[in-house]
Amino acid sequence: MKAGALASAGGLLGGAQTHAQAKGAAPLLGKSFAEHASPKLWTRPQRPTGPISIDVHSHWAPPAYLKAKADLGQPDFLPPINHDLDHRKAGQEKLGIQMSLLTLGGFRPWVWVTPEQGAMIARVSNDAAIAAHKAYPSSFIGGIEVNCSDPVGSLAELNRVAGQPGMVCLHLPTSLAGRDFMFEPAFQPIFARAQELRLPILLHPLDGEANWFGGKRLADAASGVAPGGNEAANRFPGLTNSLGNSLEVAVCMTKLISSGTLDKYPDIDFIATTGGGALPYVGGRLENRGGGKYPKAVYEYFRRFYFDTLTYWPESLRFMVEMVGPDRVVLGTDNMYSPGVMIEQPHSLIDQANFAESDRDLILRGNLHRLFKL
Repeated sequence: MKAGALASAGGLLGGAQTHAQAKGAAPLLGKSFAEHASPKLWTRPQRPTGPISIDVHSHWAPPAYLKAKADLGQPDFLPPINHDLDHRKAGQEKLGIQMSLLTLGGFRPWVWVTPEQGAMIARVSNDAAIAAHKAYPSSFIGGIEVNCSDPVGSLAELNRVAGQPGMVCLHLPTSLAGRDFMFEPAFQPIFARAQELRLPILLHPLDGEANWFGGKRLADAASGVAPGGNEAANRFPGLTNSLGNSLEVAVCMTKLISSGTLDKYPDIDFIATTGGGALPYVGGRLENRGGGKYPKAVYEYFRRFYFDTLTYWPESLRFMVEMVGPDRVVLGTDNMYSPGVMIEQPHSLIDQANFAESDRDLILRGNLHRLFKL
C-alpha cells in the first residue's frame, strides 16, 4: 500500500505482532463496532463539496431499451424520468458527483431473449449511451452492453462499439441463471478481444427469480418473506439481493481466479460491484482450503480487481481498502434517479473512514480517471 494509506493497514498486513507489541496494545474489549455503531451509517451527511467524483455503479434504462422490453412482453420497472439526462445531471451534481457510468440495471434480459432480440436491445442501449456522452461529455460515460447468452453476437457488438466516444468498459453479468457462461470456450473470444483493447470489465449480477443465488433458499420465511405473501410485489424478496448478490459476486470473482482466467488475460482489469461481495473477507479461507487450485496465492489476485464502495459501513470500507489498497477502490452508488436515489450521501462512508486526502481523492475520482483514461 502506498504512503498515505490507513495507518492501521501496517498492523493488519504487516504480519504477526511481536510479544512486546501485543503487550503494549490497547485492549479492544468493549470497543467493537457492533457495540457502538448506529443505524444507517451511509446516510450521515458528507463533507460539503461541489461535483467532483465519478460513480462507477449507476443504472439507467434509455427509451429504446424500455420500448424493446415492453414490446417483448417484459416491461422494465424504471420510469421514463430515469433517462432524462438533465434530471440525472442535476441530481448527481447535487450529490457531489461529476460523472456517472451508465449501465443497464439488474433486470437486463440476457437470460430470456433470442440472439436477434438480444442483438437489437444491446445495439439500441449502446447507441443511447454514446449519444448521452456526446450530449454531456463531462457528465456521462457508458458501459458496453452485450447479449452474453449469444457469444457470436456479443463479439460483433463489442467490435461495433469499442472505441466509440465515452464507451469505457464492457458490462457483464456474473452468471446467467446460475450458468457460468464466462468460462465456456465459446465466450473466450470476447475476453480475448477485451484483452486486445485493454478494456476493463464491470461485473454486476442479474436480478429476477431465475438468477437468485441458491434458488429460493434466500426467499423463504426464514429469509424474511411472509408465508403466502406476494413475492412479485417485492422485486428483491428476503435475502436474495442483500446476501444473495454478495455471494454471487464473490463466486464469480473467485472463479475468475481459480479458472485461470485472470492469468490467461493479464491485461483485463475487472470492476466488482457491491464492494466485491464477500470476497475480501473470505480470502484467507480460500487460500487455506483451496490454495492448491490457484496458480498463485489468492491475495496476489486481489489487485486485479477494482472494488466499488457499496459496503454501507465505514469499517467495512476501511477493511477493504486495507486489503487491496486505496488505488483499487472506486465510488459506487447503485443510483438510478428514478426519480429518487439509493445513496443520498455518496461520499459519506469515505469521509467517515477518515482516509488521507490523497487516498480519498483516488477513491472519489483518481482511480477511474486512470482506469478509463478520462
